[in-house]
Amino acid sequence: MSSALINAIKRLNISVLPQIRFCSSTANQSSAINVINNEFSVTKKEWKFPPSYTKPREVWIENLDTIEEKKVGLFELHPLVYAAAPRIDIIHKNVTWQKKYRWVSWAHTKTRAEVRGGGKKPWPQKGLGRARHGSIRSPLWRGGGVAHGPRSGKTHFYMLDIYSRLHGLTSTLSAKFAQDDLHVVRDLELPTDESEYLIELIEKRNWGPSVLLVDDTDYAPRNITVATDSLQYVNIMPVYGLNVYSMLKHDTLILTQAAAEKIEERILHHLNSTKVVSKFKLSQV
Repeated sequence: MSSALINAIKRLNISVLPQIRFCSSTANQSSAINVINNEFSVTKKEWKFPPSYTKPREVWIENLDTIEEKKVGLFELHPLVYAAAPRIDIIHKNVTWQKKYRWVSWAHTKTRAEVRGGGKKPWPQKGLGRARHGSIRSPLWRGGGVAHGPRSGKTHFYMLDIYSRLHGLTSTLSAKFAQDDLHVVRDLELPTDESEYLIELIEKRNWGPSVLLVDDTDYAPRNITVATDSLQYVNIMPVYGLNVYSMLKHDTLILTQAAAEKIEERILHHLNSTKVVSKFKLSQV
């Protein structure tokens, strides 16, 4: 199997291929192929959380320094993160949660104490044969206050459990990868800061009308920051801010190699953690 894969890669005529990693037959080991003068050397790599029943997925590492797409390597993705069974209900639960926790209702009604007028009893309590009333601004009167109406500044914040958030991320990443809307690049370095270069690159590679770029840090290179400043459909996000709503809002998800590794590392850590998660409190640190 390894020789067949190596021969297939040679026929692709890839110019720069610093590292290719593929899964071996063992469950807890994988192989790394280093290319030096068209010679392949296979080395073993230990998995921290090896997949038990499925094989790792592979994706090409692409470049951003040229308009034409060049494959500079193969990158291995953990199947528990990038090849999980998509749960549409969990994705919907995450989207609903993200929409509601930033929704503040500013609808406001006045109570009987805040409306203008009133102050004295409209007629005597007894003797006239009329209904008893103490104020013309009660909710029973036209122009009176509103009972149990909406009050401004009402938040709809609630906290979703950590497992729903984790499986929401894995489901969305897996759906993007299965639909060929997830791409891995070596870094976000561009040769120029002109927006036309990035527009042509996106159009040439069919990355869709909207693109989300994710890096492992919040310090993006200057060229890509300036190039995306005037493009409303291209956004840059650090890896710690990746969420389900942003991934669904954009058609194409572009991860740097470092960001893909960090996403995989953190999600696998929480999925395999035995620590009991305490109930969320607003005052907790």
